Amino acid sequence: QAQLKESGGGLVQPGGSLRLSCAASGDMLTEHTMGWFRRLPGKEREFVAGISADSYTTYYSDSVKGRFTISRDNAKSATYLQMNSLRPEDTADYHCAADKRSVMSMSVNPSPDYLGPGTQVTVSS
Repeated sequence: QAQLKESGGGLVQPGGSLRLSCAASGDMLTEHTMGWFRRLPGKEREFVAGISADSYTTYYSDSVKGRFTISRDNAKSATYLQMNSLRPEDTADYHCAADKRSVMSMSVNPSPDYLGPGTQVTVSS
């Protein structure tokens, strides 16, 4: 059974940057699609970004495209989310995810195979 653990959340001012990290342990996830979801206050979980096992394919939600970048390092069992130009509306719990399906399937499926407990990101002045 794989486990995911996020880190790197915190408080940042609008326009600032944060880098989230996800560490995977247990079952190897090197052949899984990895991604990030977020849950905004009072809203359902939503897809943020996904990356294929070989890092060849990435996909972003329209709300973060051009500002966020997802990457992974399979040798370290790690996935990252670089978040730039942060806005107050990015405030949410961010969850790392892993799934055997494709990046596009992950983008429309709010229940991936594995989901981490989350890290809080607050964007406020």
